[in-house]
Amino acid sequence: MPLSLSELALRTGATVAGDGAVVVSHVATLESAGPGSIAFLANPRYRTQLAATRASAVIVAPDMAAQTVLPKLVAREPYVVYAKVASILHPPALAVPGTHPTAVVDPRARVAASATIGANAVIGADAVIGERSRIGAGCVVGAGVSIGDDATLHANVTIYDRCIVGPRGILHSGVVIGADGFGMADENGRWLKIPQIGRVVIGADVEIGANTTVDRGAIDDTVIENDVKLDNQIQVAHNCRIGAHTAIAGCVGIAGSARIGRNCRIGGAAMIGGHLEICDGAVVSGGTQVFESITVPGVFTAVFPALPHAKWRRVASGVRRLPELESRVSRLEKEAAAARGAAAPDAVKGQR
Repeated sequence: MPLSLSELALRTGATVAGDGAVVVSHVATLESAGPGSIAFLANPRYRTQLAATRASAVIVAPDMAAQTVLPKLVAREPYVVYAKVASILHPPALAVPGTHPTAVVDPRARVAASATIGANAVIGADAVIGERSRIGAGCVVGAGVSIGDDATLHANVTIYDRCIVGPRGILHSGVVIGADGFGMADENGRWLKIPQIGRVVIGADVEIGANTTVDRGAIDDTVIENDVKLDNQIQVAHNCRIGAHTAIAGCVGIAGSARIGRNCRIGGAAMIGGHLEICDGAVVSGGTQVFESITVPGVFTAVFPALPHAKWRRVASGVRRLPELESRVSRLEKEAAAARGAAAPDAVKGQR
């Protein structure tokens, strides 16, 4: 729905500079914007596009407001305002409450009258589907599962028995919640499966990207706290706990019983070892392998920077020889210390 800049300012907390009566209907990038669109500048490297944009209005930080004559929303965090504006101008399509004729809903399930159950979805016994929740086509919601109010399960999400998804959760296609954790005992060279009897408990306002998997606990629950954001293709193993407001990028692997604190950020393809802790506020760079607990907030990186292949081979070869070099240095230091010790009596004798 088209709105004036002044109305958007009221709804986002931004300040209007210029003609507040300008009406916009959609968001766009600075480069692709045209009449009726509103663009934003959050990264200074794109400031050259600000002068050339054909947007009807822009969203900028205070220090960039003078760089354009266009009507604008001014805010200390322009990207946050952009997110709010995009949500206002591009709301999700309204769902029609009801259950599709092809869905299979167990008689013992409790489905709110305002909920939407899509085609070929399956709702198990004693499952609870909250008010205004949307269960997409082909979803499977197991027995005893609880789905909170206003949650959205996109097509083909699977929630195993007894797991919990909090209110306003968003689970994208292919997400699997509550599959068995990888628990095996070695019995004379043969793997003996350990029953996984815990659950997955997901808090409020959690978003989980496509094809991400969260395993149930072996005994205790796997827990994802409020407002956690998980990208696509992440593996969360059994008995993990992820603290509130943490964001984790795609292809991260988290081994069993790891505990990740609140307000953490973990870059794509990082690997988190099992049975360790990452403290509140830690930032782990993409591709980093974490094998020991992180106990002090900060940025942690263990990625070898990209180099031309031939140079990388030379550097990697040097790194491989570090233990040998350390041993040689240690031996030389001992020999030097011994030589100094032997020379000391002669020096004293010469002074007599």
